[in-house]
Amino acid sequence: METVRTEFDPYLHDPLHWGASMVHHADLMLRCFDAVGARSVVEVGAYAGDLTRVLVDWAGQTGARVQAVDPVPQPALVELAEKHDGLELIRETSLEALPKLQLPDALIIDGDHNYYTVSEELRLVGERASGTELPLLLFHDVCWPHGRRDDYYAPEQVPADYRHPIVGDGAGIFPGDPGVRPDGLPYVKSAAHEGGPRNGVLTAVEDFVAGRDQLRLVVVPAFFGFGAVWHLDAPWSEGVAQVLDPFDQNPMLARLEANRIEHIAQEQGLQAKLWKADERQQRYRALLTRMLESRAFLIAERLSALRMRAGIAPGSAEVSREQIRRVMAD
Repeated sequence: METVRTEFDPYLHDPLHWGASMVHHADLMLRCFDAVGARSVVEVGAYAGDLTRVLVDWAGQTGARVQAVDPVPQPALVELAEKHDGLELIRETSLEALPKLQLPDALIIDGDHNYYTVSEELRLVGERASGTELPLLLFHDVCWPHGRRDDYYAPEQVPADYRHPIVGDGAGIFPGDPGVRPDGLPYVKSAAHEGGPRNGVLTAVEDFVAGRDQLRLVVVPAFFGFGAVWHLDAPWSEGVAQVLDPFDQNPMLARLEANRIEHIAQEQGLQAKLWKADERQQRYRALLTRMLESRAFLIAERLSALRMRAGIAPGSAEVSREQIRRVMAD
């Protein structure tokens, strides 16, 4: 069967064009669905529905069923669900929903990007499907920044012994730096340190695969990383491999992605400096405005002019409100 083609805007809810949505991987995803013969898909972490729109379009052409799991769906996703009967919106966390849902042909995991949550999601699926009945598992954020660094939507919902110290306000993360820095990207709820045990999405996926025979993991190093896991004895295994093999750990894609995120981080750092410079300028302007309106400064200006005319304090510069106005007008 020919792969269904869909039109979509990958930057619909991404004004900075960071490429943050998993919709950037939709082309590969749809080809994988075709290889599997998928007729049911569950999307964990649908947010504003950027990828969900593509899934609904695909389902409308193939007769498939789509379920989107998100405890706090954005208005755009709610509106999408109201308009399309073929989309079921499940307003629960993944850990609440997955034990109750019928296992789909393909499961997209793009919710809370931390080791605990992803491990629990995979455990819940693995307990119900330990062999060839395992759905095709698709993941986002298996590369930088969350491949090896947790991020917490709600830190208090993650058990303390799984939760790392977080970045917090006033700092950020930067590619190549395992810690935090003031000019980093503002992931304030990410782990303050990258790497180590039980840290990051990819670490959780690798630990799941390592504990089970006959599972294959593919990582496509583009747009923060696209991952896929499936059972090698599944009847559609070879078809999925043919789709993904050219992209698995592709070194050219990895270099492009490293270059892309470096530029994103540098631009954000520069923008942060510009914001701080603008804040300083606004404070200076506010101070100068108060000086112009100050009676004390008016008296000082007149005394300065008298001193200049009287030749007192030679070499000193006269300061006037007019000078301040000219500076503020520049």
